Amino acid sequence: MASLNPLQGVLGHRKAAHLLRRTTFRFTKPKVDQLSVLTIDQALDNLLQTYPLKQAQPLYTDFQNNPPLATNYAWINPPGTALPSGVQDFMTRRFVVAWWLDEAQNDPGISHKMAFFFHQFNITTLNTSSTNSFFDYLALMRWGGLGNFKKLATKIVMDNVMLRYLDNTTNNKNNPNENFAREFLELFTIGKGPQVAPGDYTNYTEDDIVQAARVFTGFKTRIQRDQIDPETNLPRGTVQFAQHDTGAKTFSPRFQNTTIAGATNAAGMLTELDAFVTMVFNQPETAKNLCRRLYHCFVSPNITAEIENDIIGPLSQVLRNNNFEMKPTLRALLSSQHFFDADDSDNKDEILGALIKSPLELALQSITFFGMPIPDPLTQQQQFYRTFYGAAVQDRMMSPQNLPLFQAADVAGYPAYYQEPDFSRQWFTSLTIVGRYKMPEMLLSGRQVLGANPNGQIGSRINSPVWVRDSGVVSNPADPAVLVSDILKYLLPEEVDADRFNYFLNKVFLDGLPAQDWTYEWEAYINTNVDTEVRLALDRFLRLVLSSPEYQTF
Repeated sequence: MASLNPLQGVLGHRKAAHLLRRTTFRFTKPKVDQLSVLTIDQALDNLLQTYPLKQAQPLYTDFQNNPPLATNYAWINPPGTALPSGVQDFMTRRFVVAWWLDEAQNDPGISHKMAFFFHQFNITTLNTSSTNSFFDYLALMRWGGLGNFKKLATKIVMDNVMLRYLDNTTNNKNNPNENFAREFLELFTIGKGPQVAPGDYTNYTEDDIVQAARVFTGFKTRIQRDQIDPETNLPRGTVQFAQHDTGAKTFSPRFQNTTIAGATNAAGMLTELDAFVTMVFNQPETAKNLCRRLYHCFVSPNITAEIENDIIGPLSQVLRNNNFEMKPTLRALLSSQHFFDADDSDNKDEILGALIKSPLELALQSITFFGMPIPDPLTQQQQFYRTFYGAAVQDRMMSPQNLPLFQAADVAGYPAYYQEPDFSRQWFTSLTIVGRYKMPEMLLSGRQVLGANPNGQIGSRINSPVWVRDSGVVSNPADPAVLVSDILKYLLPEEVDADRFNYFLNKVFLDGLPAQDWTYEWEAYINTNVDTEVRLALDRFLRLVLSSPEYQTF
């Protein structure tokens, strides 16, 4: 029987590593070790926080001019700040993506993982509106990720990028547009459910979409970013009462035939919106829909009848009992025996290693575990924004693995997050396998490997001899069996059997040579600092481990 009963006792290494892999983009030995001596409640106290940003916003530098047209130009905040003459908005987009990636891989908690979780089904794209408005959208996702789901669903209706992306800027009382209303119900909140009749789904009807669109009439973008939401402190859109449908809106039996009174002034439009959101969130299926998404993201792609009854139902009740606050809900799921596959006597593990890492997890967790040096955004702007996070991470790691970050092809988002029954398995396909398997070579060589300039530098690399010597992951580098065991302990979700271990040790790392040969070479490296021989063996081993089926899962 699946159970939300909390896990008892100290986590230990295996469970701590599992928790960290699933909840953050930053995976390091010190963090695993820190969590391993804590109880699950203590560990979640540490992870369920919104930590301060490393850098408040991206800083623009024009690399095409010498001297630069603008160096470290803060163009996003405060609202109303204009770009320098000659700088166009498209020139700034990559700066926001690079900035977000760096913040995600530096975040010691869950907030960026949750921001990306909500982005997945509140999809919009970087080129929809101005770059600084997209920055506001990302800030809203982070604000809501560990906040209140109901409030986030309300705030997204006033987000400048989303209003434009879903065409609500053209939704007027005399010219209704149903795009925003449809996606608010289908993607943002309650979900369709199976179709039961023409125009009638389990959770709402086509007529409900028409009525919802009437609620949304007159909500417009405010590109100047000068209207600030007092709760989020972020720029938001505006309301135009003259364009609003002031009639009463009556919904179907799916919503208990609820009637929402029409607004009589601009302030009343927000009251009307709150009434509509409350009506949607009063339906139990809205909470269940979110909890299924949480389960798919953090636990497993498989929701059986048992999971629906024993996990989704109770978890959705936790969400509703806490007025849609995310922290208590996440705590209930992530502290459960079920999350750690400790709620049954089956020796076959069904949770650990059940998901395939997204390109985000694969890249950022690799970068952080190996402590790859990141160019400084203040003094090495071109290397930071263009070379490393641009050409390397965005162009060579994300896109070839079918994750064009913040550029989803359509409103449904990235297929691996929503398409049943495969879900995360879609990260590993004939289209993505080359990019996936080239990534270890890229990280170890420091070269781009893929694309028109395969020998171009990425701006960083794993220095394997120095890492083994200094990282503390390997307790005795001179002993090849200890070295292989210690590294596999952190890199793979489960302990490998004897045959697999011997393969990694003897065939891959030692390449069929006696163990004492490695000991001799390592001691020679320590004495002379000449790393040629040890680097060959270490890079060969790490390349194979990072390409292994086990490392692809978490």
